Amino acid sequence: MKKIAFIGAYEKTDFLLYVAKILTVMGKKVLLIDGTIIQKAKYVVPVIHPTRTYMTEYEEIDVAVGFTDMEDIRNYLQIQSDDQFQYDYALLDIDTYQSYCNFGAKEAIKNYFVTSFDVYSLKKGIEALSGLEEQLTITKVLFSKDMLREEDEYLEFLAMGCKVEWEKEKIYLPFERGDQSTIIENQRTARINFKNLSAQYKDGLSYLAEGIVEQEGIPGTEVRKAIRKIEKGA
Repeated sequence: MKKIAFIGAYEKTDFLLYVAKILTVMGKKVLLIDGTIIQKAKYVVPVIHPTRTYMTEYEEIDVAVGFTDMEDIRNYLQIQSDDQFQYDYALLDIDTYQSYCNFGAKEAIKNYFVTSFDVYSLKKGIEALSGLEEQLTITKVLFSKDMLREEDEYLEFLAMGCKVEWEKEKIYLPFERGDQSTIIENQRTARINFKNLSAQYKDGLSYLAEGIVEQEGIPGTEVRKAIRKIEKGA
């Protein structure tokens, strides 16, 4: 099971569900772990009988909610080690350095820092990186309408004291009213559909998913095929 870490205080539950959906349509078995403080997945992902900790299947994605660390999940599944997880990928949604450690994000094959440019998301997100003891290579996933150079420069200024090496490539996702409306509609209907998402949003999802599967030698064309299937309601 390969871990992918998504670090930051910006709300990213729906975004990660969409990434996970692409991977499952490509035939991958995916576990999405909500390791955040607010646990938004508890409210967004439908479940019949929620408890303090539980796992549920949503759109062929297994979602883990309320767990404090990987050991907690292993005990729930009654397995002894991470090697016994029956998943291709675990997507880690984390917003503190404590959760970074608790869910074994140090073992992640890819690290993403997800943020918008409001001051809370920036500073709280950087706080999650402040405890790093070893240099970490991270790709930025930036939610912004205008994508100003000054915004990116401010982010890097805030992160100057952190042990972070930023990847040259950045993934941009726009603030589009239509995208937000589609996300809300997907929540209301408890379905994931990409049909009404903007081309820019889908391009960002595609680029990120391609970065995850490229280590398996899977071409980007397969990711784009998966997105077209989701658009058609597959």
